[in-house]
Amino acid sequence: MAPVKKKSAQQDNRGAVLIVSMIFVLIFSALAVSMATMSGTNVQLASNQHKVGSAIASTESGLEAMRYWLNRVEFPSSTLPSDYFGTIVGTLQSDLSANSITNITIYNNGTIPPVPLDSASGQAFEGEILIDANNSDILQLSATGGNDITRTIRVQYDIQPYEYPIFDFGMATKGPVHFLGNPTVNGVNSNSEADIFIESSNNNLAMLVTGNCNFDGNISVANSIANVALMGAVQIAGDTGQTAIDNHINIGADPPQFPVPDTQHFQQYATGPVIDSSTDLSSPGMTITNATIAAGTDPNFLGNVIIEGILYIEQPNIVTFQENVDSRGMIVAEGDPNFTGANNSISFLGNFVTNPVPAGVQFDAIRQEEGSSILAPAFSIDFAGNFSALSGVMAVSGAHFSGNVNATIEGTILNYSDNPTVIEGNARLNFDRSDNITVPAGFDTHRILKYKPASYEEIPQ
Repeated sequence: MAPVKKKSAQQDNRGAVLIVSMIFVLIFSALAVSMATMSGTNVQLASNQHKVGSAIASTESGLEAMRYWLNRVEFPSSTLPSDYFGTIVGTLQSDLSANSITNITIYNNGTIPPVPLDSASGQAFEGEILIDANNSDILQLSATGGNDITRTIRVQYDIQPYEYPIFDFGMATKGPVHFLGNPTVNGVNSNSEADIFIESSNNNLAMLVTGNCNFDGNISVANSIANVALMGAVQIAGDTGQTAIDNHINIGADPPQFPVPDTQHFQQYATGPVIDSSTDLSSPGMTITNATIAAGTDPNFLGNVIIEGILYIEQPNIVTFQENVDSRGMIVAEGDPNFTGANNSISFLGNFVTNPVPAGVQFDAIRQEEGSSILAPAFSIDFAGNFSALSGVMAVSGAHFSGNVNATIEGTILNYSDNPTVIEGNARLNFDRSDNITVPAGFDTHRILKYKPASYEEIPQ
């Protein structure tokens, strides 16, 4: 009988190792395939993220480009709301053309066709401007950017009156300022209410103070080679002496624009009597309501005068009030401060004060004209008596205060004349602009577009 051969343990192990090896090969193969698939997916995700990022960047670039041009838009406030859209589009088209911008086009319907940003990647943006369907004072801008993937962002602009920075000052004058006494210029609620701006481009002595001075606000002078002469003790914004001068007088300041009010706008309210050479002005007391002073009259009012509503003064005229004046509305005189052909002046030889517009239907319209008291940009003005209150902006060409000045002024004193503004005696000017009208009556001359950051939104695709 032949002997029986037994399988060795080594042979059994070789078979097991082979099976296990094959299992591992399969597992690693599956892992490799899985990793390759995941890697491909990640590459695709990264590519998509890159495209999304590029689309957003292109949209933001388009948005910023259009914001730049929209921030330059300015048009007359007389434009009817129904004409806003056409005016804005036309202004943009003209501005782009004037600056030789050819890569951005605005169609008449407000569409902005594709604007290339990167020719290599094909990135571009396009957009549209339109007036909000529910509010004619809102302009909408949308920008869409990208290539294979796009994103759209929409923002809004308020169409609103331009707020002139000049009204951030208590006093602003093109010529120098002379305080011939001991002046106090006080900010009732904050020091900045009493800030003074002096252009003084034709005179290197921007400010002269012959006595002690106490100014709450800062003093800004545009003429970079000008100086100030403060003869007595100096206090400005709480500092004294040279420290006050160093800290609160700015020589070479950027000059703000001196806007000229639209005085003809107020002629519509002068529906009352016309004062001319035949008018008897000798009464010891008279009330004039929504009146006009005809050109060339040169009236001399001998008694006390109450002005109700509007007093509209045509040019040329030399107007004199011998006694007290109580202005319960506005004094408006026509003319351009740049025109020097007429000898125009208004003199208050008695006390002067302003008060609210009276009640009554005939004053309803003028009551809505807030923030201005005396608009006479082509007239010089002289206060020889007590000057005690001014309830809004005073815009004149030449100002002289020679009486007792202790006044609360709820607005800006604006002087277009290159001649000095002269304030004599121990004057006290108290500027109270807590209820300041940002766009005073007569100065709503332009419309601008003001970006609303809170309106920023990405439109779902």
